[in-house]
Amino acid sequence: MKVYKFGGASVRNADGVRNLHKIIAGEHGLFVVVSAMGKTTNALERVFDGLRKDDRKAALAEVEALHAYHAEIIEGLWHKPQQLESVEELFAELQQIAASAEYRDGDAELWYDRIVAFGELISTRIIAAYLSYAGVSCSWIDMRKAIRTEQRHKDASVDIEASAPLLREAVEKAAADVVVGQGFIGGAPDGTTTTLGREGSDYSAAVAANILGAESMSVWKDVDGILNADPKIFPDAVKIEELNYLDTIELAYSGAQIIHPKTIKPLQNKNIPLYVRPFGDKRKPGTVIRGSSSSVKVPILILKKNQVLLTVRSRDFSFVLEERFASIFSLLERFRLKTNLINNSAVNISLCIDDSWHIDEAVNALHDEGFDVMKISDMELLTIRGYNSSLFERYAMARNVFVRQSTQTTVRIVRKHQEEER
Repeated sequence: MKVYKFGGASVRNADGVRNLHKIIAGEHGLFVVVSAMGKTTNALERVFDGLRKDDRKAALAEVEALHAYHAEIIEGLWHKPQQLESVEELFAELQQIAASAEYRDGDAELWYDRIVAFGELISTRIIAAYLSYAGVSCSWIDMRKAIRTEQRHKDASVDIEASAPLLREAVEKAAADVVVGQGFIGGAPDGTTTTLGREGSDYSAAVAANILGAESMSVWKDVDGILNADPKIFPDAVKIEELNYLDTIELAYSGAQIIHPKTIKPLQNKNIPLYVRPFGDKRKPGTVIRGSSSSVKVPILILKKNQVLLTVRSRDFSFVLEERFASIFSLLERFRLKTNLINNSAVNISLCIDDSWHIDEAVNALHDEGFDVMKISDMELLTIRGYNSSLFERYAMARNVFVRQSTQTTVRIVRKHQEEER
């Protein structure tokens, strides 16, 4: 068996879905993981935001726009107006949630997961129906019932041992050449829907590859392979032919969009190679990630946007005591804040964290614990692995840098956001 993963950009329109069909044509023993179509997850986050702010009109408007967007894709695939019952049922459920769900702030993450999961459920229903219509032996499965996660919302980890019998049974019952399942979502022990973190479809595919003993996993993207930088930001980006598991984990942790940070471990545990391949031309080899690849020879630049810099100081100057650090990180965990860089002195600790609607709550809680906090928004984290003196001078010594950390091989820079590199 092989596992293929297709991202939202690849299936953002009818042409993309037809190209997916061309890629999998003739395959047998294939497990396909698909993300939400286009920018659907962003739109569903706005649905959730409308629910959270009690702006039901805005939430319903987003649902209506999403319904029209997916209807256009369906019409493009069938070349005529077409209603898929399974898709209509999902939209009816989503509309009911947007209109009348009883939201509580204490359940924010639970409602977030339930709402954004509709993107993957809808996309896979459309794709499975189209593949069957096109003559593929295809079956759809609900990954909320096949992937068991921890009891945590918005960034859950998968319990592979508990998931294995569930997923294997679902695939066996499907009895089809191609099985289609959702990325990004799973089910908690209490039966509620969970998500695996943004871009978590890669992680879903890796878990499936591990459980099903896949010979390989392929991620199909709109690039020729993995590049050493985002070409939209750094125009001199070049393709990397091979990566090893360790380098990939380091890059993913630093914020590289090539792969979800949790993806590699399930593959490494069973020595499954991962291919990043171009969606536009399946004949091209792309980039391969495996245990035996040598280290990368070119500098790698990773820009992580939407960051906030918190500088925390104890009012009694007690940072020499380790328990003060423990209380800070315990509080960050309580508010589900992800720390990407830590820099400390005798009396201060600076934390670069992902932006979140919980940040102000965390800042207030830190104040209550006896800390003074300075918050700076609109920041970004730039990591350069394998930097040279020219790159260090250009980026690490720039005027907009707030925090700089460097080793012999890597420099990490927290800086004020800027629109483009020059």
